[in-house]
Formats: sequence, structure tokens, C-alpha cells
Amino acid sequence: MTGQLAGQVVRELGARLDLRTAQTRYRGHARELAAAAAAGGHELVVTFGGDGTINEVVNGLMETAAGLTRPAIAPVPGGGGNVFARTLGVPIDPVAAARHIVAAAAADAQRTIGLSRAQAVVNQCDGPTQSEDRYFTFSAGLGLDAEVVADVDRARATGQRARQSLYMRTALRRYYTTDRSKPALTLHRPGQPEASGLFMGVVTNSSPWTFVGNHPVVPVPHDGRDSYMNAGLDVFALRRMRTLTTLGALHQMLHANSKPPTGPDVLSSHAEARLAFSADRQIAFHIDGEFLGETEQVAFTFVPDALRVVA
Repeated sequence: MTGQLAGQVVRELGARLDLRTAQTRYRGHARELAAAAAAGGHELVVTFGGDGTINEVVNGLMETAAGLTRPAIAPVPGGGGNVFARTLGVPIDPVAAARHIVAAAAADAQRTIGLSRAQAVVNQCDGPTQSEDRYFTFSAGLGLDAEVVADVDRARATGQRARQSLYMRTALRRYYTTDRSKPALTLHRPGQPEASGLFMGVVTNSSPWTFVGNHPVVPVPHDGRDSYMNAGLDVFALRRMRTLTTLGALHQMLHANSKPPTGPDVLSSHAEARLAFSADRQIAFHIDGEFLGETEQVAFTFVPDALRVVA
């Protein structure tokens, strides 16, 4: 984001909304600002950033004290993936997105979405082990998915921009360097047998899981837009990481219709209220594209009608 672009977005929003602006200065600051906005009685929090910023804001809004009205959220895309904004149908151009949000606010075009909650003890690479209890808006991943996120974070720390090409190169390189011989994950779902011997697991709160360019990647298709973010937890996992298996699953996800990817090495599940993953060893873990560290167990819970969005 450039200062000029940020100025354009602020002018578009400020022309029709009673607007106060704040710029994040450190990790976790967006969460603090969102919590303060809720405590201050604001009706709407508009984000201008990527999915990591949105995740912080969502978690700040979910801290709204009892008796107060939780503000709605509206995203202006300013990151590399912008999965949340795209899923809501917000234009990817920031200025067009700001105009879209102003029009939606004027028309009181709100809807309520569900969120997912992840609870884990995480071993951080650059810090101590700590408990994580966090909401997410579109996906969490264990294994290869999270390893790619960690590699991209390291690349960004050296000055590389988070373009789609960086993710694609990183995913390809990581696929051929990760341990594809010893599966570590087991999936636990209430009332169902354990599913062990899994190499990677993705839990999605919405459809799609992510985007390749402008093309959605859909591991578990949904019927109807309203079910995208209020249906429950969807799961996609792989029992093997063979090249043909992985390419076949990816092809099905890129050309999704009404059926999820199928095959002997593919596991998928739809609209779960609760589930958990355990691991035989420390395994990479991310939420909404933010690498949190490594963990051996994560519990997921779906929270329906948790948040209002203006989009």
C-alpha cells in the first residue's frame, strides 16, 4: 500500500461516513484498535490491509464486553491474498472497494457470518511455548499448508513481496522438501471413527479455501452464497502426498462443481460443529495465512452468527 492509495481510500470513506483513522504500528495493534473501537461505541470497523490484519481486527471485535454492541466489519483489500474480502464479494481494487462499502453502509446491507475458533498450545520458533485461542475467518492449516506460509513469511522478512508467484514457487519447493514418508496427523470428530495417517489437514470456515490468481480453490463446495460462511467447519486432508494424488486433488479443487475432491487418499468433511487434530510430532500450524509455530494438538469449534459484515 502507498500513502497516496491510502489517502484515496480515506477520502472515499470519509466523504460519506463519520470516519476516524488509525495506522497499525506493531503486531497485535489492529486487535487493540478493534477492541477499543467496540468499547468506544463505534458501529463499523473498516480494515485496509491483508487477511492478517483482518484476523487481528476480528479477534479484537470478539472481545467486545457483554452489554455492548459489537461493531460490524468491512474489508478494503490491501494484502497479497485478500481471501476474506474476495469471499464476501468486495472489489479487489481498494478505491472501488471503499466505494462499495460506502454504498453498502448507506443501504444498510449487512449480513451475519460464522467464525471458527482454534485452541492450541504452540511452540514458537522465536519464542516460548504459549497457548493460542483465536478466531479465524477462512482457514487454518496443519502440515504442508502451514509450512508454505512459514516459508513465505521468511521470504517477506528479506524484502520480497507476497505475490501469488511467491506462494506458488514456495509451495512447489516445499512440496518436494517436506517429509512425505511419515504421516503425523489424526483427525478427531465427535461420533465418528478417528482418521489417522494424514499428512496435512485444512479446516475452512468458508468457501473458497484460497485463490490462485483470481481462480478460487474449493476443497469442499457449498450450495448457495449464504452457506459460504455460516455452515460450519469443513475439512480437507490427504492420506498420501504422492505427486499424482496431490495434482489430482488440486485439479478437482480448481474445477469444483457440487462435489468435493474424491479418491482413496483424500478425506473431506462438511459442516462440522467441532473437531480436533492431534499429531505424533510437532507440526506447522497457521491461521488465516499467519504462521503461529508448531503444535501437537488443535481443537476447532464453529461459532455461528458471530459477526456482522458490511459488504
